[in-house]
Amino acid sequence: MADSDPVCFQPASDQSLLVSFGSEITPAANDRVRRLLRLLQLDRVPAVMNLHPAYCSLLVRFDALVIGHEELETILRTYVARMEEVPMPEHREVEIPVCYGGEFGPDLDELAAMHGMSPDDAAALHASVMYTACFLGFVPGFAYLGGLPESLATPRLATPRRRVPAGSVGIAGNQTGVYPHSTAGGWRLIGRTPVAMFRPAECHMSLIAIGDRVSFRPITVGEFAKLSDTCA
Repeated sequence: MADSDPVCFQPASDQSLLVSFGSEITPAANDRVRRLLRLLQLDRVPAVMNLHPAYCSLLVRFDALVIGHEELETILRTYVARMEEVPMPEHREVEIPVCYGGEFGPDLDELAAMHGMSPDDAAALHASVMYTACFLGFVPGFAYLGGLPESLATPRLATPRRRVPAGSVGIAGNQTGVYPHSTAGGWRLIGRTPVAMFRPAECHMSLIAIGDRVSFRPITVGEFAKLSDTCA
């Protein structure tokens, strides 16, 4: 998606406006979302109450008693016009140790077979690239990571699990992510990390922030146990 592609403004409710940069999930579209988000964080619009970024859109919640959709759209268009110049923070690089397969990745064998590769090759491919944290959602601390190799893209499970252990690394479609909490979920589980993804007692509660570069480092079951003791 080119930067010159049109921006779409659409009322999402009586107090929210959706700003979309196309309908395709691309790095360029997500970069524009993060730039508009950053600009609105640095130069706040008084009537705006919350900002909810996604892959290629930003949901803007506002006080309907103060401002309306049309007036807010007019203001946001001026922000879009100058968002390319907003200073973006330095990208952090976050490495997450993962024990792939076995009891930690119960779907790895099936996922690998679906793509005609061995489980070891699928795990190595998953750990071979640098991902981008496009946005956070679903549950606190869950980062949607873009950049999954196309040959690993796999549909969600037909029937979600009632319980996915915290730290589970999963794949759904062309995205990957780590479950920060034990919860229900339908992503295909390929591994698990002993590292806490959500730390409510710390200043930055989520280990991963929007825009971070995330990589995965394969570890053994023994290393998982040692790191679990260290992180406990």
